[in-house]
Amino acid sequence: MAYRLAAVSIGLIIGAYWARVARMARKARRNTGRAANFLPPEPIGRFLRLIWIPIVVIWIVHPFLTAAARPNWTILRPLYRRASIAWPMAAIVLACFLATRACWKFMGKSWRMGIDPSEKTTLILDGPWARVRHPIYALSQAMMLATIIAIPSPLLIAAGLLHLTLLQWEARREEAHLKAVHGQPYVDYCARVRRFLPLSRRIAKPGSP
Repeated sequence: MAYRLAAVSIGLIIGAYWARVARMARKARRNTGRAANFLPPEPIGRFLRLIWIPIVVIWIVHPFLTAAARPNWTILRPLYRRASIAWPMAAIVLACFLATRACWKFMGKSWRMGIDPSEKTTLILDGPWARVRHPIYALSQAMMLATIIAIPSPLLIAAGLLHLTLLQWEARREEAHLKAVHGQPYVDYCARVRRFLPLSRRIAKPGSP
């Protein structure tokens, strides 16, 4: 029972996360006529959505399936069912969700979830972005890893690895776009702030080795 409650808790948090994303996209469309690139105008972005949407559905639904019963299909069956592991992972998922909400609030009207080549948004370099270049992506990866550790089924592991891979790719695509739009200020920012981990980066001084 304790494991099932932990799985349900994770499912509810992930569901709340993506419900919030959808709500912000609707609000952006109502206020600006654009849904914050929920469906990006560029072909690669739309293609990625075709892959990402099933991943998100699996991410939301799988914890509830795990809690409801012991699946007969091997692909849905967790490798282990341990409440002592699942509950700490649920706490991590919740903490990441709350931290992500803070990031969304900090971004305000600049929040986007895709690339629009015709749009020039405000360059945010402070707050959470002063520590890592992609705090929301970093937190999303942590949420997925925690979900996998709590519910390590073959299907969720595969979906999670694909999610992590796509986030890595999308982060690099966004960086290329921002370098093209904002130029040297963003290049300098990338030189001093890491992509996902908030670790200090040593900047070499002129004439130093």
